[in-house]
Amino acid sequence: MTTAVVVDVVRTPSGKGKTGGGLSEVHPATLLAGVLSDLVARNDLDPALVDDVIAGCVTQSGEQAFNIARTAVLAAGFPESVPATTVDRQCGSSQQAAHFAAQGVMAGAYDIAIACGVESMSRVPMFSNGQGADANRGPIAHRYPDGLVQQGISAEVIAARWKFDRHALDEFAARSHRLAANAAATGGFAREIVPAGTLTSDETIRPTTTVDGLAGLLPAFADDEYLARFPEINWSITPGNSSPLSDGASAALIMSEETAKALGLRPRARFHSFAVTGDDPLLMLTAVVPATRKALERGGLSIDDLDAYEVNEAFAPVPLVWAHELGADPDKLNPRGGAIALGHPLGASGVRILATLVNHLEQTESRYGLMTMCEAGGLANATILERLG
Repeated sequence: MTTAVVVDVVRTPSGKGKTGGGLSEVHPATLLAGVLSDLVARNDLDPALVDDVIAGCVTQSGEQAFNIARTAVLAAGFPESVPATTVDRQCGSSQQAAHFAAQGVMAGAYDIAIACGVESMSRVPMFSNGQGADANRGPIAHRYPDGLVQQGISAEVIAARWKFDRHALDEFAARSHRLAANAAATGGFAREIVPAGTLTSDETIRPTTTVDGLAGLLPAFADDEYLARFPEINWSITPGNSSPLSDGASAALIMSEETAKALGLRPRARFHSFAVTGDDPLLMLTAVVPATRKALERGGLSIDDLDAYEVNEAFAPVPLVWAHELGADPDKLNPRGGAIALGHPLGASGVRILATLVNHLEQTESRYGLMTMCEAGGLANATILERLG
């Protein structure tokens, strides 16, 4: 089977997803077009050679509607002959785009593809497309008569059931900011970030974050209705131990190893194995555990074979429960911080994490890395990459 490789991967800085944020004045299609243009330019690639552009985007309404991938391709100046499509697997949308791109290469359907993603949470707010825990309750009410819940409540239930107290959650959040700030200060993100507008670095990192400071924040999802339903909840999820609303875009150049060689391009990593799975949609965020196990089994690896793991920090309990269930080394977990510090522009996050993981493997001369994302509805993707060169 043809080997699929990552030749390059870039991302914008993460902008605060609110009015006045560093990217809030930029149209999301323009954000995505920027990383597409930068990606082909810095690899001296003729965009006419790209067989497909697959973009992740979650809230596909307003400025992010009407197949934003195609709009961005045209805005980037790619030939009209280059096709594009937009996919939605919730928070894992651009990770799924990377899977589709790599699988297309491996199957021989593509020689070159770009996997990318975008989300402007300041311009296209969450749920503005009508999505939400109860948006489609009717067809599944017979199966879940009490209804599903929003992700914040799922995070609260997970924290309570796995006995992660408020201090542990805040401690993990402070660690995220500390590691991200250190990586930024030492140039760890320099190769992956391309400027967007006037923003040149992640504005979501707060280097001075402390556990004591986070302790003063109020719970974000406290609701008596849910307390009656889930008496174990301790109301520990706050804005400080959750990922912030964010704006951003990301893009990865994926092709066959043979094509890269023919074009004189050096592959940076290869796709070793993939997995996608479902889990309890009420807990919602725990599917990262079975997805990881599936990717490890398919790749013939154990957790100890991995040199780093990126588990998206949608909420602090997610990576903590993942590490607990997998028996993972905490020092290898999100070694450059995660979404709590680096932001979570939903549709862009998968390829953002791909960029951070590839650069970490290179800069530490490590071999294997895993990335996994929890997704609404009780879904998760997992990807294992092997560094090349």
